[in-house]
Amino acid sequence: MIDFNYYNMYFCNMQTLIVQPKDRKELAAVKAALKALGVSFKKEEVEPYDPEFVAKIERSRQEVKEGKFSSVKEEDLQTFLGLK
Repeated sequence: MIDFNYYNMYFCNMQTLIVQPKDRKELAAVKAALKALGVSFKKEEVEPYDPEFVAKIERSRQEVKEGKFSSVKEEDLQTFLGLK
């Protein structure tokens, strides 16, 4: 008896490739090549930054707009940081 599941796994080893084109032109070329070869692919949106980090940055930007920040002159920086 032939185990077809083993046979398919052995010859059809699926792999995921991560392609990182540097611009839209390269992306279009990669997509065209995959389509021409009959290779299926899917687009996944990847958030480059942790959402918590992005939220902190947005809060900080809002605080600056509202004037809720401290300003330190360069000559006072060491004192401000407790280095003097």
